[in-house]
Amino acid sequence: MKIAATSPSFSKNSVLQKEMSRYFPKAKLNLEGKRFNKEELIEYIKDAEAVIVGLEPMDEEVLSKCSNLKIISKYGVGLNNIDKDACRKREITIGWTGGVNKLSVAEMTLGYMLMLSRNLYMTSNELKNGIWNKSGGFQLSGKTIGIVGVGHIGKEVVRLLKPFGCKILVNDIIEQNEYYKENSLIEVTKEELYRSSDFITLHTPFDETTNNLIKLDNMKLMKSSAYLLNSARGGLINEKDLKIALSSGIIAGAAIDAYVEEPPTDAEFLALPNLICTPHIGGNAKEAVEAMGMSAIEHLRNFYNI
Repeated sequence: MKIAATSPSFSKNSVLQKEMSRYFPKAKLNLEGKRFNKEELIEYIKDAEAVIVGLEPMDEEVLSKCSNLKIISKYGVGLNNIDKDACRKREITIGWTGGVNKLSVAEMTLGYMLMLSRNLYMTSNELKNGIWNKSGGFQLSGKTIGIVGVGHIGKEVVRLLKPFGCKILVNDIIEQNEYYKENSLIEVTKEELYRSSDFITLHTPFDETTNNLIKLDNMKLMKSSAYLLNSARGGLINEKDLKIALSSGIIAGAAIDAYVEEPPTDAEFLALPNLICTPHIGGNAKEAVEAMGMSAIEHLRNFYNI
Protein backbone atom coordinates (compact mmCIF):
# COMPACT_ATOMS: atom_id res chain seq x y z
CA MET A 1 0.00 0.00 0.00
CA LYS A 2 1.18 3.53 -0.79
CA ILE A 3 0.39 6.05 1.92
CA ALA A 4 1.31 9.74 2.05
CA ALA A 5 0.85 12.31 4.80
CA THR A 6 0.75 15.91 3.57
CA SER A 7 0.48 17.91 6.79
CA PRO A 8 3.79 19.26 8.15
CA SER A 9 2.64 19.26 11.79
CA PHE A 10 1.48 15.65 11.50
CA SER A 11 4.61 14.50 9.71
CA LYS A 12 7.09 16.17 12.08
CA ASN A 13 5.45 15.02 15.33
CA SER A 14 7.62 12.34 16.95
CA VAL A 15 4.70 10.54 18.61
CA LEU A 16 2.83 10.29 15.30
CA GLN A 17 5.98 9.30 13.45
CA LYS A 18 6.38 6.39 15.85
CA GLU A 19 2.75 5.33 15.42
CA MET A 20 3.01 5.49 11.62
CA SER A 21 6.24 3.49 11.69
CA ARG A 22 4.50 0.84 13.78
CA TYR A 23 1.58 0.30 11.40
CA PHE A 24 2.63 1.85 8.07
CA PRO A 25 6.46 1.78 7.99
CA LYS A 26 6.69 2.65 4.28
CA ALA A 27 4.42 5.71 4.48
CA LYS A 28 5.74 8.94 2.99
CA LEU A 29 5.83 11.82 5.47
CA ASN A 30 6.25 15.52 4.74
CA LEU A 31 9.35 15.82 6.90
CA GLU A 32 10.57 18.99 5.18
CA GLY A 33 7.47 20.87 6.34
CA LYS A 34 6.55 21.77 2.76
CA ARG A 35 3.44 23.91 2.19
CA PHE A 36 2.28 22.53 -1.14
CA ASN A 37 0.72 24.51 -3.93
CA LYS A 38 -1.80 22.50 -5.94
CA GLU A 39 0.66 21.23 -8.55
CA GLU A 40 3.12 20.15 -5.87
CA LEU A 41 0.34 18.46 -3.91
CA ILE A 42 -0.73 16.44 -6.95
CA GLU A 43 2.86 15.39 -7.60
CA TYR A 44 3.29 14.37 -3.97
CA ILE A 45 0.16 12.19 -3.70
CA LYS A 46 -0.67 11.16 -7.28
CA ASP A 47 0.34 7.49 -6.76
CA ALA A 48 -1.01 7.11 -3.23
CA GLU A 49 -3.77 4.71 -2.21
CA ALA A 50 -4.31 6.54 1.08
CA VAL A 51 -3.52 10.06 2.23
CA ILE A 52 -3.58 11.84 5.56
CA VAL A 53 -4.42 15.50 4.90
CA GLY A 54 -4.72 18.60 7.02
CA LEU A 55 -5.83 21.78 5.23
CA GLU A 56 -4.64 20.79 1.75
CA PRO A 57 -7.34 21.07 -0.95
CA MET A 58 -8.72 17.70 -2.03
CA ASP A 59 -10.94 19.00 -4.79
CA GLU A 60 -12.02 17.74 -8.21
CA GLU A 61 -8.81 18.89 -9.89
CA VAL A 62 -6.59 17.10 -7.38
CA LEU A 63 -8.70 13.94 -7.13
CA SER A 64 -8.87 13.59 -10.91
CA LYS A 65 -5.08 13.13 -10.93
CA CYS A 66 -5.06 10.56 -8.09
CA SER A 67 -6.51 7.47 -9.77
CA ASN A 68 -5.27 5.03 -7.11
CA LEU A 69 -6.73 6.89 -4.15
CA LYS A 70 -9.06 4.85 -1.93
CA ILE A 71 -9.19 6.77 1.36
CA ILE A 72 -8.61 10.31 2.60
CA SER A 73 -8.01 10.37 6.34
CA LYS A 74 -8.56 13.78 7.89
CA TYR A 75 -6.01 15.19 10.31
CA GLY A 76 -8.23 17.79 11.95
CA VAL A 77 -11.96 18.35 12.06
CA GLY A 78 -12.96 20.69 9.21
CA LEU A 79 -14.03 19.03 5.97
CA ASN A 80 -14.40 22.15 3.84
CA ASN A 81 -11.13 21.38 2.01
CA ILE A 82 -12.43 17.97 0.85
CA ASP A 83 -14.87 17.74 -2.07
CA LYS A 84 -17.27 15.15 -0.66
CA ASP A 85 -19.24 14.80 -3.91
CA ALA A 86 -16.07 14.16 -5.91
CA CYS A 87 -15.02 11.54 -3.35
CA ARG A 88 -18.42 9.88 -3.49
CA LYS A 89 -18.27 9.74 -7.29
CA ARG A 90 -14.89 8.02 -7.13
CA GLU A 91 -15.86 5.79 -4.16
CA ILE A 92 -13.12 7.33 -2.03
CA THR A 93 -13.66 6.83 1.70
CA ILE A 94 -13.32 9.85 3.99
CA GLY A 95 -12.02 9.06 7.48
CA TRP A 96 -13.09 11.77 9.92
CA THR A 97 -13.87 12.19 13.61
CA GLY A 98 -15.62 15.34 14.82
CA GLY A 99 -14.62 17.24 17.94
CA VAL A 100 -11.21 15.67 18.44
CA ASN A 101 -9.55 19.07 18.98
CA LYS A 102 -12.47 20.84 20.65
CA LEU A 103 -10.79 21.61 23.98
CA SER A 104 -7.74 23.12 22.29
CA VAL A 105 -9.88 25.54 20.23
CA ALA A 106 -12.22 26.34 23.12
CA GLU A 107 -9.35 27.16 25.49
CA MET A 108 -7.88 29.56 22.94
CA THR A 109 -11.31 31.18 22.49
CA LEU A 110 -11.54 31.73 26.24
CA GLY A 111 -7.99 33.11 26.14
CA TYR A 112 -9.05 35.60 23.48
CA MET A 113 -11.91 36.78 25.68
CA LEU A 114 -9.66 37.27 28.69
CA MET A 115 -6.95 39.04 26.69
CA LEU A 116 -9.45 41.43 25.12
CA SER A 117 -11.55 42.11 28.20
CA ARG A 118 -8.57 42.84 30.46
CA ASN A 119 -6.66 44.72 27.75
CA LEU A 120 -3.73 42.31 28.06
CA TYR A 121 -2.81 42.24 24.39
CA MET A 122 -2.80 45.96 23.70
CA THR A 123 -1.06 47.05 26.91
CA SER A 124 1.60 44.35 26.49
CA ASN A 125 2.39 45.59 22.99
CA GLU A 126 2.42 49.20 24.20
CA LEU A 127 4.78 48.42 27.05
CA LYS A 128 7.21 46.81 24.60
CA ASN A 129 7.25 50.22 22.91
CA GLY A 130 7.83 52.13 26.14
CA ILE A 131 4.19 53.09 26.82
CA TRP A 132 3.02 52.61 30.42
CA ASN A 133 -0.76 52.28 29.96
CA LYS A 134 -2.59 51.36 33.18
CA SER A 135 -5.93 50.70 31.45
CA GLY A 136 -6.96 47.32 32.87
CA GLY A 137 -10.10 46.79 30.83
CA PHE A 138 -13.08 45.02 32.39
CA GLN A 139 -13.90 41.67 33.96
CA LEU A 140 -15.21 38.89 31.76
CA SER A 141 -17.42 37.63 34.58
CA GLY A 142 -21.09 38.44 34.15
CA LYS A 143 -20.81 39.67 30.57
CA THR A 144 -23.01 38.59 27.65
CA ILE A 145 -21.43 36.09 25.27
CA GLY A 146 -22.93 35.27 21.88
CA ILE A 147 -22.04 31.89 20.39
CA VAL A 148 -22.85 31.26 16.73
CA GLY A 149 -22.57 27.52 16.13
CA VAL A 150 -23.17 25.24 19.10
CA GLY A 151 -21.44 22.06 18.01
CA HIS A 152 -18.48 20.28 19.61
CA ILE A 153 -16.41 23.44 20.11
CA GLY A 154 -19.31 25.75 20.91
CA LYS A 155 -20.42 23.39 23.66
CA GLU A 156 -16.89 23.25 25.05
CA VAL A 157 -16.81 27.07 25.17
CA VAL A 158 -20.09 26.95 27.13
CA ARG A 159 -18.51 24.52 29.61
CA LEU A 160 -15.39 26.63 30.10
CA LEU A 161 -17.42 29.80 30.63
CA LYS A 162 -19.52 28.39 33.50
CA PRO A 163 -17.30 29.70 36.33
CA PHE A 164 -17.57 33.23 34.89
CA GLY A 165 -21.34 33.43 35.31
CA CYS A 166 -21.88 34.91 31.86
CA LYS A 167 -25.21 35.32 30.13
CA ILE A 168 -24.86 33.14 27.02
CA LEU A 169 -26.85 33.73 23.85
CA VAL A 170 -26.76 30.99 21.19
CA ASN A 171 -27.70 30.51 17.57
CA ASP A 172 -27.48 27.32 15.55
CA ILE A 173 -29.31 25.76 12.60
CA ILE A 174 -29.86 22.57 14.63
CA GLU A 175 -32.62 22.37 17.25
CA GLN A 176 -31.02 21.71 20.65
CA ASN A 177 -33.68 22.87 23.11
CA GLU A 178 -32.89 20.24 25.72
CA TYR A 179 -29.19 21.14 25.81
CA TYR A 180 -29.97 24.86 25.90
CA LYS A 181 -32.35 24.40 28.82
CA GLU A 182 -29.91 22.22 30.79
CA ASN A 183 -27.18 24.85 30.44
CA SER A 184 -29.30 28.02 30.90
CA LEU A 185 -28.57 29.18 27.35
CA ILE A 186 -30.80 31.66 25.54
CA GLU A 187 -31.59 30.90 21.90
CA VAL A 188 -31.93 34.08 19.82
CA THR A 189 -31.76 35.22 16.22
CA LYS A 190 -28.37 36.18 14.85
CA GLU A 191 -29.46 39.82 14.75
CA GLU A 192 -30.39 39.80 18.44
CA LEU A 193 -27.14 38.02 19.28
CA TYR A 194 -25.13 40.67 17.41
CA ARG A 195 -26.98 43.54 19.10
CA SER A 196 -26.78 42.24 22.66
CA SER A 197 -23.42 40.48 23.04
CA ASP A 198 -20.21 41.83 24.54
CA PHE A 199 -18.34 39.03 22.74
CA ILE A 200 -19.48 37.26 19.57
CA THR A 201 -17.61 34.03 18.88
CA LEU A 202 -18.03 31.92 15.74
CA HIS A 203 -17.93 28.12 15.72
CA THR A 204 -19.61 27.13 12.47
CA PRO A 205 -18.29 25.16 9.50
CA PHE A 206 -17.44 27.07 6.34
CA ASP A 207 -19.67 26.43 3.32
CA GLU A 208 -21.83 28.38 0.89
CA THR A 209 -24.30 29.20 3.69
CA THR A 210 -21.65 30.67 6.01
CA ASN A 211 -19.37 32.38 3.48
CA ASN A 212 -19.18 36.05 4.60
CA LEU A 213 -21.52 35.24 7.47
CA ILE A 214 -20.52 38.50 9.12
CA LYS A 215 -20.19 41.58 6.93
CA LEU A 216 -20.06 45.28 7.71
CA ASP A 217 -23.86 45.56 8.05
CA ASN A 218 -23.78 42.86 10.73
CA MET A 219 -20.93 44.59 12.57
CA LYS A 220 -22.91 47.82 12.57
CA LEU A 221 -25.58 46.01 14.61
CA MET A 222 -23.02 45.24 17.33
CA LYS A 223 -22.21 47.40 20.31
CA SER A 224 -19.31 49.77 19.73
CA SER A 225 -17.77 48.09 22.80
CA ALA A 226 -18.19 44.57 21.38
CA TYR A 227 -15.48 42.11 20.36
CA LEU A 228 -15.70 39.65 17.46
CA LEU A 229 -13.88 36.29 17.58
CA ASN A 230 -13.24 33.74 14.85
CA SER A 231 -11.32 30.61 15.82
CA ALA A 232 -13.24 28.50 13.30
CA ARG A 233 -12.68 28.99 9.56
CA GLY A 234 -11.45 31.71 7.26
CA GLY A 235 -14.21 33.30 5.21
CA LEU A 236 -16.81 33.45 7.97
CA ILE A 237 -15.96 37.12 8.47
CA ASN A 238 -15.45 39.49 5.55
CA GLU A 239 -11.89 40.60 6.32
CA LYS A 240 -12.08 43.86 4.37
CA ASP A 241 -15.22 44.81 6.29
CA LEU A 242 -13.59 43.84 9.58
CA LYS A 243 -10.65 46.08 8.75
CA ILE A 244 -13.06 48.98 8.26
CA ALA A 245 -14.96 48.20 11.46
CA LEU A 246 -11.80 48.01 13.57
CA SER A 247 -10.23 51.11 12.02
CA SER A 248 -13.35 53.26 12.43
CA GLY A 249 -14.46 52.13 15.89
CA ILE A 250 -17.62 50.36 14.76
CA ILE A 251 -16.58 47.57 17.15
CA ALA A 252 -13.93 47.66 19.87
CA GLY A 253 -11.74 44.81 18.71
CA ALA A 254 -11.43 41.32 17.28
CA ALA A 255 -9.43 38.12 17.50
CA ILE A 256 -9.05 35.81 14.52
CA ASP A 257 -7.17 32.58 13.98
CA ALA A 258 -8.29 31.62 10.45
CA TYR A 259 -8.14 33.58 7.22
CA VAL A 260 -9.38 33.50 3.64
CA GLU A 261 -5.78 33.46 2.45
CA GLU A 262 -3.28 31.57 4.61
CA PRO A 263 -0.88 32.98 5.49
CA PRO A 264 -2.60 36.38 5.18
CA THR A 265 -0.76 39.14 3.33
CA ASP A 266 -2.59 42.35 4.30
CA ALA A 267 0.08 43.76 6.63
CA GLU A 268 -1.98 46.86 7.39
CA PHE A 269 -4.88 44.70 8.58
CA LEU A 270 -2.64 42.48 10.73
CA ALA A 271 -0.99 45.53 12.31
CA LEU A 272 -4.24 46.98 13.67
CA PRO A 273 -3.70 47.51 17.41
CA ASN A 274 -7.18 46.23 18.35
CA LEU A 275 -6.80 42.96 16.41
CA ILE A 276 -5.37 39.79 17.90
CA CYS A 277 -4.25 37.64 14.96
CA THR A 278 -2.87 34.14 15.43
CA PRO A 279 -1.58 31.77 12.69
CA HIS A 280 -4.38 29.15 12.68
CA ILE A 281 -3.19 27.46 15.86
CA GLY A 282 -6.52 26.96 17.62
CA GLY A 283 -6.46 23.19 17.22
CA ASN A 284 -2.68 22.90 17.53
CA ALA A 285 -2.17 22.37 21.24
CA LYS A 286 0.25 19.46 21.71
CA GLU A 287 -2.50 17.21 23.04
CA ALA A 288 -4.83 18.08 20.17
CA VAL A 289 -2.18 17.51 17.51
CA GLU A 290 -1.55 14.03 18.86
CA ALA A 291 -5.26 13.26 19.25
CA MET A 292 -6.01 14.42 15.68
CA GLY A 293 -3.07 12.42 14.36
CA MET A 294 -3.99 9.26 16.23
CA SER A 295 -7.53 9.58 14.91
CA ALA A 296 -6.26 9.89 11.31
CA ILE A 297 -4.03 6.83 11.75
CA GLU A 298 -6.89 4.87 13.30
CA HIS A 299 -9.08 5.54 10.27
CA LEU A 300 -6.36 4.04 8.06
CA ARG A 301 -5.98 1.06 10.38
CA ASN A 302 -9.70 0.43 10.27
CA PHE A 303 -9.77 0.76 6.49
CA TYR A 304 -6.94 -1.76 6.06
CA ASN A 305 -8.06 -3.95 9.02
CA ILE A 306 -4.70 -3.57 10.75
